[in-house]
This record gives sequence, C-alpha cells and structure tokens, in this order.
Amino acid sequence: MNVLLSIAFVLTWSSGFIGAKMGAGSAPAVTVLMWRFLPLAVVLAVVALTLTRASWRGVTARAVGRQAVVGALSQSGYLLTVYYAIQLGVSSGTTALIDGTQPLVAGALAGPLLGQYVSRTQWVGLGLGVTGVVIVTAADFAGGGDAPWWAYLVPFLGMLSLVAATFLDRRARRPVGPAVSMTVHCAASAVIFTALAAASGAVVPPAEASFWVAIGWLVTLSTFGGYGLYWLILRRSGVTQVNTLMFLMAPVTALWGALMFGEPFGVQTAVGLAVGLAAVVVVRRGRDRPDAALPTREPVTQASETPAPKARTAR
Repeated sequence: MNVLLSIAFVLTWSSGFIGAKMGAGSAPAVTVLMWRFLPLAVVLAVVALTLTRASWRGVTARAVGRQAVVGALSQSGYLLTVYYAIQLGVSSGTTALIDGTQPLVAGALAGPLLGQYVSRTQWVGLGLGVTGVVIVTAADFAGGGDAPWWAYLVPFLGMLSLVAATFLDRRARRPVGPAVSMTVHCAASAVIFTALAAASGAVVPPAEASFWVAIGWLVTLSTFGGYGLYWLILRRSGVTQVNTLMFLMAPVTALWGALMFGEPFGVQTAVGLAVGLAAVVVVRRGRDRPDAALPTREPVTQASETPAPKARTAR
C-alpha cells in the first residue's frame, strides 16, 4: 500500500474526532452532523448528474439500496455515537481507541459469521486489545472528567455499526464505484440527520464562527479525506490493511487532543495505547501463521491471507 496514502488516511480519519470535539462546544451533535452532510449531499448530487454520470451506468436499484444501508451504518450510526460520546465528556483519544478495536471485533466475529478460522495467537491479540481499551478508559474516567460511566459504552455501538457496514459492503458481488458509494452514503446520512435534527428541534445552526470552522474541517478532512480514503484503501488493499491502520488512530488522536484541547495524556494512557499497539503486532503474527488460513475469497479480518482449498472457497 502506498505509504503516503496510509499516512493521509490516518491523519484525516483522526481529524474526525478532533472536528467532533470542535463542534461539540457550539451545537448538539445532530445539528453538527446535519449541516455537515446536507450541503455535501446536494453538491454530490449535482456532481452525480453532471461530472460523474458515467459512474452510475449499470448500477442497479438493489446496489443503491445496499449502499444506503452501508452509509447509514458507517456514517450515521458510527458518527452519531462518536459525537454523542465526545459531547458527554469522553476524551477524543479514548473514543478513538474504543473505535479502533474494530479489527479485533471483526476478527472475533469472523468465525461465527463467516466461517473463518481465528488462531490462538489472534485470540491473545484480541485480549490485549480489550485490555488496552480498559486501561485507557480507566485513566480517562479517573482523570476527573464529566462523562458518566455509561458514556464509555456509546463508542462501542458506533464501532459495531462500522464493523457491520464493512462486512455488508465486502459481501457485495458487484461493488460500485467510489463516486456512487460516496454520494449514496452522504445522501442517506443527510436524510437521517436532518430528520433527527428536525425531530429534536435542533435544525437552526448557531451563529458562532467556530461552528462553521468545525463544519469546514469535517467536510474537507474527515469526509473527503478520512471517509473517502477508508473505502478507497478497503477496495484496493482489503480490510486487513485498513484494520491495521485503524489501530494507529488512537495514539495520533490522543496526542492531537492533548495538544489542541489539553486532554489528559499521562503514564496510564500511554501504557494503554502501547498495549493496544502490541495487540496489532500479535494479531498480525497470528495472521501470518500457516494454520490461520481463511476459507474465503478475500481477507475481511486480521486473519491469514493464505489461500484455502478450492472446495471451501467456491461461492
């Protein structure tokens, strides 16, 4: 995978947690998300009718419907929980670390959902990842933050939503192009967040300039940068590569949050992040073991990419 592309993905995806923190201080989460996606969906719809019309040729209504569900899970479900958790007082670094356990959860679900083999070494990595999350979450909670204990469970829901979206997208027999998926995802999110904002009476944006700075930050860096690169790398290199990069979001976001917002970054937080990164090494070593072969056409978790017998890979 291109190194510069990977670096850009890590930085721009991490920027989403920082942008959520910026927007949380001036408006409710649904207001920020509505104004992030509504203008963007309109622009992408105009582009779809003009510049990218060729990308829509041959795209079926079923494919559009699948992408709408993927967008609802990967954007609406994921982002709403991230913003809500940060608004409740969970630090951006802790939120990023909890969301960064996506590869571990995907690996754990690979067996029961996709019939994939998860080695003992990989299970050790899963345990290390969970331990890292517990350490950092405990440090954040003990730091005297305002977040209630149950607020730390909210990011887990968003992480599961992103996992579900990834599995659903990778099981599509005929994947659509990036222009189509981005447009459908943003349109679905715009509808969902506008409905939520209207239902809660939070449609009108605040007059503060900081709100629009946060919106510009989120649209430019997080949506076109982080979200766009997520699906681009996913289709070019597979879920294994994307999942590995996801573990780097927590340390980058934690450092970013400490520098911009003065969020706590003590010894316990550093230890928890180190344990989380160690989980990456262990899981990848388990993936490289000969007995970790997966009976699937394409790697969708941190398991091995060694080809399985044809009788088990035929679909």
